[in-house]
Amino acid sequence: MDAEGQESFREFVTGRSSALLKTAVLLSGGDQHAAEDLLQNALIKAAGRWRRIDDPEAYVRQILYRQQVSRWRLKWRKRELSVPELPERDGKADGTGAVELRLVMRGALARLTARQRTVLVLRYFEDLPEADVARILGCSVGTVRSTTHRSLAKLRALAPELSALDPGANEQPVSSRDFSPVEVRP
Repeated sequence: MDAEGQESFREFVTGRSSALLKTAVLLSGGDQHAAEDLLQNALIKAAGRWRRIDDPEAYVRQILYRQQVSRWRLKWRKRELSVPELPERDGKADGTGAVELRLVMRGALARLTARQRTVLVLRYFEDLPEADVARILGCSVGTVRSTTHRSLAKLRALAPELSALDPGANEQPVSSRDFSPVEVRP
């Protein structure tokens, strides 16, 4: 890579790493170290083709998604993350509700399979249509729909307290605009 390419790559990494790391954390089920590894590997692959890349962010995100797909296809045993019990709520409105929601959501996402987590991240965090998710994952639109449905059902079963934190959850179906890493309406 020439000097101009190196500078362009440095600027991209400096400017977009935090946003890409957030996506990697979601894809890895909240495991910060695995997310950093995932992003690092994606950036290494992108650096090798940097001069031929038209849209660097889309290219790196595509690498992130495909690497995550490759990880869940491996035959290795799934690692389990230990998550401590959340403390009892004392009823005070001290701003811990949002933190509690994030912890519950992170724990629930970590207990989904990598495939389920990836589909939910692509559909609701990245706000991609089903056809794009199917193209990225190399499967049919029907598979994306059924995986999304099953993933949301499992998420609701794993974290019923998410419904308790959102009184309007049963009134309307899930929209792609309703999902964010901080606030989820299952």
